[in-house]
Amino acid sequence: MRTEIIKLDASDPDEEVLKRAGELIRKGELVAFPTETVYGLGGDALNPEAAKKIYSAKGRPSDNPLIVHIEEMEALESIAAEIPEAAVRAAGAFWPGPLTMIFKKTAKVPCETSGGLDTVAVRMPLHKAAAGLIRFAGGYIAAPSANASGRPSPTSAAHVIEDLQGRIPMILDGGDADIGLESTIVDFTEEIPVILRPGFINIEMLEEVLGEVRLDPGLIDAEANRGVRPKAPGMRYRHYAPKAPLFVVEGEEAAVISRIISLAGEAAAPGKRVGIIASESSAVLYAEKLEGMRPVITALGSRNEDLTVARKLFGALRDFDREEVDVIYSESFDTPHLGMAIMNRLLKAAGHQVITA
Repeated sequence: MRTEIIKLDASDPDEEVLKRAGELIRKGELVAFPTETVYGLGGDALNPEAAKKIYSAKGRPSDNPLIVHIEEMEALESIAAEIPEAAVRAAGAFWPGPLTMIFKKTAKVPCETSGGLDTVAVRMPLHKAAAGLIRFAGGYIAAPSANASGRPSPTSAAHVIEDLQGRIPMILDGGDADIGLESTIVDFTEEIPVILRPGFINIEMLEEVLGEVRLDPGLIDAEANRGVRPKAPGMRYRHYAPKAPLFVVEGEEAAVISRIISLAGEAAAPGKRVGIIASESSAVLYAEKLEGMRPVITALGSRNEDLTVARKLFGALRDFDREEVDVIYSESFDTPHLGMAIMNRLLKAAGHQVITA
């Protein structure tokens, strides 16, 4: 299959291009498109065959639900059987934006889109190109991240091309994603809203609008690797992983740096190529101490600028694949706003392989 790649101005997308892309989706085809979080792989959310094409193109398990993207609140009423008052407040505060809400679904949403569940995940993206595409496609686009299943999520069109060129008919290139991590997912089917996946909309922001909000116990325990299954099916699968084994080193900063230097030296001795994920300040220390060993050092940014860290994370993981490193060691990033979301992705990419310094 030939994949057409079209550049878009993210702030002023060409409507004719969006109409062409929307027509493809109406015909049951797939289009990769930019959002403020990561790139999405879009198909008609109300067409079971389009959902099947999404699973096939990604190599995604068919019991992993697709998020339905809408462009206006009226569209929600057709696909959500119940819209709790708390969800209305959340929509008023965070839509359009990086928040996905889970509702009981209506019969309008096919089981192929919902992964066989009786619920539907819904998001209203902020990105102008995404909003326009949804409108021209008929109002409902099912869109997981536009990457091969298990790979780091795509934050640029180049990442989508790397994974999906030749498998889908069109990729819309809107530049780099603003946030770089997928949306926060909150379940509104329970009495108290439950965070199933952390993201840019963090728990403090949600509590300010909703009052009491819970974290899925499976999400918490999964991060401690205690074997409790997360409620969200997508959080149970392998995600974000580079080809080389990745280890997250946790502890006091000086101890972490010392331990990574030691681990990198041990790994490099028999000839392995080492990758290191670091903060901006510590990257210089690794370069000095490991000079001659040719480590691939990626500085994600300052710990006080966690949006920069989030934007760079998935691209860094892909870069290590291109550099063909044999093992990767990463500092932990307990940053002020996005720390939970960043560490959720980093730990999943590492398969919860944690070293305590």
